[in-house]
Amino acid sequence: MELVTTPRVRYLRSLADEILHNYGRGRTVVAIDGPVRSGKTEFGDDLAAVFRERGHPVFRASLEHFHRSREEQAAFGPDSAERYYGYGFDYSLLRRVLLEPFRLAGSTGFVTQAFDPTRDARIIPKWITGPPDATLIVDGRFANRPELRPLWNWSAYLDEEPTDEADILYSVKEHPRRFATAVIDNTERSRPRRLFLDSC
Repeated sequence: MELVTTPRVRYLRSLADEILHNYGRGRTVVAIDGPVRSGKTEFGDDLAAVFRERGHPVFRASLEHFHRSREEQAAFGPDSAERYYGYGFDYSLLRRVLLEPFRLAGSTGFVTQAFDPTRDARIIPKWITGPPDATLIVDGRFANRPELRPLWNWSAYLDEEPTDEADILYSVKEHPRRFATAVIDNTERSRPRRLFLDSC
């Protein structure tokens, strides 16, 4: 179904065209990074809608659904920005049930949600499959940290001044703008625009 053309949709179409031009065949993984309240989930959802408009199979996931439980995090020390940045998410689980099986394609099943942060509980896995040519869009904080960067074919960083201590730590420690394929000013949600390093 064709989307209503707005400045936001027009911009997202340009991103989808860029991604499909470079990664239109096989399994592709796209990451949407950014601090709290930068609009990552909405951006990922809207980008996925543009892929669907193109008739290209797309799946959605969020790092929020690959958290460690509060009890598991507590094993790494008292609550702090450092603990959350270091141990808030279960990246081993992310790789094992989502990213690695997704890339295998074929009849291999994968899971897009493994944890419910609201209930602080694991989700009974729902295994799904997809066609050989498909894109997975994953949104979440810290997506351009060193151990995750190699997992993405293409990544965006939604450039907004971090206010949460864990986001500040991540920004200072890892400089995620330098590693994203595209740095995007999403502060005016209706008119996102691409930034370049000399303007970040």
